[in-house]
Amino acid sequence: MTEWNFIKITQPKAVLIAATLDLTDEAKALLTEDVTPAQYTQQVIDNKLYTDAIMFLATGLAKREATWWACLCARSTLTDTSPVSDLKAIELAEAWVYKPTQENCRVTLSAAEATEFKTPAGWSAMAAFWSGDNISPNKEAVVPPPNDLTGKAVNGAVMLAAVQGEPVKVDEYHQLFLKQGVDIACGGDGRLENK
Repeated sequence: MTEWNFIKITQPKAVLIAATLDLTDEAKALLTEDVTPAQYTQQVIDNKLYTDAIMFLATGLAKREATWWACLCARSTLTDTSPVSDLKAIELAEAWVYKPTQENCRVTLSAAEATEFKTPAGWSAMAAFWSGDNISPNKEAVVPPPNDLTGKAVNGAVMLAAVQGEPVKVDEYHQLFLKQGVDIACGGDGRLENK
């Protein structure tokens, strides 16, 4: 087994990331004081605890990389009949990833709202919005977002993307999206078709 090097996760220990997560009892049992995020992710995936692994990576990744992961997963669900609002939400979230300014961040909120928070695209846009410096609608009042919101939005985007297709393939989508997330954590771009 190849050992992963999670250069895009700055926490040295998995317990520091998992402390605030609502993991299953099986996933909690795998946590030890010394296990690294990469080791823990591998153990959780090996035990087929895919939803725990997704939640853990969504929270552990840096906000920009996590949002990119959400965008990749959301984009994979788009079809010819997808609403324009979904495409717009993904495009604006990606624009924030490419250039993470407060201006690019602020416009993602209305794009997320246009999806009525029912799609992976909407949650990708929320991940971008919650990754900024200020979630206040009043530009003069600064209200920093709670630190865990980006991870929650990314988790929502990835989990919704996994159930958009055929129900019998949910585990396959979980595995695919986890491969993308691991690639991003290791410093890749998550695009697996060239790897």
